[in-house]
Amino acid sequence: MKNCRNGICCPSYWLSSIFEREVNLLQIRNQTMDAASAFKTPCKQDGVKRSPAASCGTPITIPASPFMQKLGCGTGVNVYLMKRVGKQTHSPWAIKKINSKCAKTSLNVYQKRLSEEAKILKGLNHPNIVGFRAFTTAKDGSKCLAMEYGGEQSLNDLIEKRREEGGGAFPVRTIAKVALHVACGLQYLHNEKKLLHGDMKSCNVVIKGDFEAIKICDVGVSLKLDENMKVSDPKATYIGTEPWKPKEALEEGVITDKADIFAYGLTLWEMMTLSVPHLEMLNSEDDDDDSFDEDDFDEDAYYESLGTRPLLDTESLGASYQRMVELFCLCTSEDPLKRPSAAQIVQALESHQEVDDRNSEVITID
Repeated sequence: MKNCRNGICCPSYWLSSIFEREVNLLQIRNQTMDAASAFKTPCKQDGVKRSPAASCGTPITIPASPFMQKLGCGTGVNVYLMKRVGKQTHSPWAIKKINSKCAKTSLNVYQKRLSEEAKILKGLNHPNIVGFRAFTTAKDGSKCLAMEYGGEQSLNDLIEKRREEGGGAFPVRTIAKVALHVACGLQYLHNEKKLLHGDMKSCNVVIKGDFEAIKICDVGVSLKLDENMKVSDPKATYIGTEPWKPKEALEEGVITDKADIFAYGLTLWEMMTLSVPHLEMLNSEDDDDDSFDEDDFDEDAYYESLGTRPLLDTESLGASYQRMVELFCLCTSEDPLKRPSAAQIVQALESHQEVDDRNSEVITID
């Protein structure tokens, strides 16, 4: 069995150009800025897409939680589906509310984070990022962030469902589509808005239908970037989620746009393995046993593996996955300078999305 981990997956011709930074970086930036412009949907003069209610001053009424369908939950928050009815047909909204059961000591933190997310989201307008609709108060008095309803499930929901059904890796074309759309969203955040998402993972990608729409969500812990793509505030804290954190975040190093790229690479890994990064650190000899026993968990090995490239069985994937394996390997380099930028990933994927995969093979150096 061949595994891609900390050995280098040699990039083939289709990805090699993304590392010619000194020669091509200016050209790439110009091209990708044009590509980002092509993604923009029609909007008002201020560049921010507003909901019909917000633009005409119509009062917004958010029902109490029991009267809405719960879509999911996160740290201190719940997300609900709000169906809007009236004389005209309205698209549904996703409503993010503070969990009423959260500890009072944490309430202010979550309220501040939700307000910050609303402020950030209001300034974004991209088809691969969930859109802002309103920030208001529900009937029960809680603050609510109303967002575009980006899809029925998160990418993580689909990964868990596929694993429970005994399925294998997602089809390579599906992974490539997610890779391109998420990279486009990250390119917009990094290059146009100078923002680091700060918590990239499958849970924060929402999917509509059969991957008809793919959108990044949860920008509440994003950080501002300077012109050098470094986090501009030296006192800012990178939140992230532990298994997806890069080495520089774990070791209090310099945080750049490449922190998102590391987590992005692990998101692709999730789609190829149907697993959570680094949770292979189980001392179980039975690979078919999905049960979790706390006594089998090697905590030391888990923490040592954080910030590294997790194992990937390239032989079981097959030759058609070559490009996605290569992209995963490049994005999860421990050295952030060796990771491609979101703009470079978009350029590589857009340039070769029509190329036939059948004759490709995975090349690794152990």
